[in-house]
Amino acid sequence: MPTEFISLTFPTQSTELKPIPGALIDPDFLERYARNLDDYAYNYTLVPYDSSYFDPFTVGAVIAAHTKNLKIIIALRPNTKYPTVAAKALATLDQLSRGRAVVHFIAGGSDAEQAKEGDFLNKEERYARLEDYIKILRRAWESPEPFDWDSPYYQFKQFSNAVRPVNGQIPVSVGGSSGEAYRIGGSLADIFGLWGEPLKETKDQIDRIYAEAEKAGRTDRPRIWVTFRPIVAETDELAWAKAHRTLNALQTHRAAGLGKAPADAPTPQNVGSQRLLEIASRGEVHDRALWYPTVTATNARGASTALVGSYETVSESILDYVELGAELISIRGYDNLNDAIDYGRYVLPRVREELEKRGKN
Repeated sequence: MPTEFISLTFPTQSTELKPIPGALIDPDFLERYARNLDDYAYNYTLVPYDSSYFDPFTVGAVIAAHTKNLKIIIALRPNTKYPTVAAKALATLDQLSRGRAVVHFIAGGSDAEQAKEGDFLNKEERYARLEDYIKILRRAWESPEPFDWDSPYYQFKQFSNAVRPVNGQIPVSVGGSSGEAYRIGGSLADIFGLWGEPLKETKDQIDRIYAEAEKAGRTDRPRIWVTFRPIVAETDELAWAKAHRTLNALQTHRAAGLGKAPADAPTPQNVGSQRLLEIASRGEVHDRALWYPTVTATNARGASTALVGSYETVSESILDYVELGAELISIRGYDNLNDAIDYGRYVLPRVREELEKRGKN
């Protein structure tokens, strides 16, 4: 399949470089942001989830109303919505968007964050619950007859769903860097999401995901999604100057308590963040342009690895990951709207043009 691009939805003008405490949704900004993603031929936008953040389903419906081609990836934690309810909600969004809904599952990487919304399962239990959840959704979308479910996590009888996805199913994405994530995603997911690690480590993870797919008896494999935070400019020199300004802002905001992770934040509990911090300890720059000081500046909270360089350098770096097997490339910056426009003008066309030359798009 062709290489596709993902952005992240920002419903306010608050950014990591210029945080606005208590920012409300700005409907005009959200519409402008979504329209730009559509106009610059991004394929997807991820609507994120956080215990203290906006409802992704509502935001996703607004995006669908203002775009024509952009697919909407709803980030979903299983503890927040019963699977029968989620099956109908996702299928409703899919019908409203004419088949553009996708779901990305977050099993939960922090006990403290999960507890904020009443979820006290441990990590192994959360992944076991996620396995049930995905199976229930798939059955709810395709079963012609009512069905029962009885497991440690969900029990119901004779559930019948009249709300069907446009294309029969909705793509399911799973992310993570633990053995449990590889097993669930490899065996059940259509898409598997990874954070930006060096090429060798990324290849190792892809191999593990594919091995789990084969072990599960699949004849296909999950499409691989890799996420970066590019810092780009016309030349490498200008991009590196911009990168250091960005890093200084992130460090300043974190010290002042305005960043995503406070200066005294403990080591993250999730394996993905731990991996990023360990790689950061080995050096600042990896491979062609992968930069890790943004990881340490944010305590690896979420996707935080940068690709730094000219439009050409960053495009070539993305192509390195495509050659490894990444079919979905997520890129989002620090100056949310302006970075998305820059990528749309100068990075996406370069990557697509080169892939056409290589006969891969």
